[in-house]
Amino acid sequence: MSFAFDEIQLIEVPAGTIVRLVFKDTLKKEDYEQFVPMVEKIMESRDKIRMLIELRDFKGWSVGAMWEDTKFGLSHFTDIDRLAIVGDKQWEKTMATFIKPFTTATVKYFDLEELDAANVWISE
Repeated sequence: MSFAFDEIQLIEVPAGTIVRLVFKDTLKKEDYEQFVPMVEKIMESRDKIRMLIELRDFKGWSVGAMWEDTKFGLSHFTDIDRLAIVGDKQWEKTMATFIKPFTTATVKYFDLEELDAANVWISE
């Protein structure tokens, strides 16, 4: 079985803790079972985190993954300070706008060629 969850990194900067996730293909419920416990473990010892989500050849979510994503968002509504979404499709940019009411995080979208700018913004 292959996973759409490809990578997780923990980066400490003066502005706080950044969790970087890389997703590819289609996210499935099993992907959430892999990365959510890791992210929640990081969240336990911090007031808030920042997240950079990089979407590579991303095709979306399965129904089960959508439910897991909704649960994660509701559980951690105030735990994320900044959220950078990096992708290459118009619908991903629209998704970044759509999720803003579901989090207290400052959300910003970047195209893949703006990955360096996303890293600067998330670290400020």
